[in-house]
Formats: sequence, C-alpha cells, structure tokens
Amino acid sequence: MIVCNFTIKVQDRLADQWLDWALREHIPAILSTGLFEGYRIHRLLDQDESEGPTFVLQLHASSLDEYQHYRERFAPALQQDALNKWGAGFIAFRTVMELISPPG
Repeated sequence: MIVCNFTIKVQDRLADQWLDWALREHIPAILSTGLFEGYRIHRLLDQDESEGPTFVLQLHASSLDEYQHYRERFAPALQQDALNKWGAGFIAFRTVMELISPPG
C-alpha cells in the first residue's frame, strides 16, 4: 500500500473553515478520482500553534502507479483549486510512503 501524506499548516483564523472545506469538498474530490482506497485526517498535537494548527491528510493507494496517475492527471487542478480558495492561508508539503507492515 502507498500512503500519500500531506502536512498542512493553516492560519488560525481559517482553520475551521479550511477543515470543513477539506472534509466536504476537497477530500471527496480526491477520492472521486478512484485512485485512492481511503483516507485519514489528523491534527498534530504538541506543536507550536501560534500561527495555526497543523493537519495531516493521509490518502491510501494500492500501488505507486495509481499514485503517479493521480499526481500527473488530477493533482495540478486540485492544488490550484486549493490555492484559489485559500491563497497564502496555508502551507503544505507532501511525502509518499510505502506501508511495510500492517498495524498490529
């Protein structure tokens, strides 16, 4: 399994609206590509939140090919949508991981 991990720091004044948008619009749009099996979203704890909270969105793909297809075909438009909506109200970076051992 491939885990695409997005870490997003959101300005405090936008955090509630951003999270609502992510859950109602952005994540469903990503999942509608059919290239991810599911997701988890977390809020980082024990972090400096003076500039706002940090969220982690993890998307699960069955193969690296599916992730690459998403990145090439769908990611640019979805990233642009986020920039158009939130501008400089957030910063994000992505890491991609391969699951070696299931939980347990």
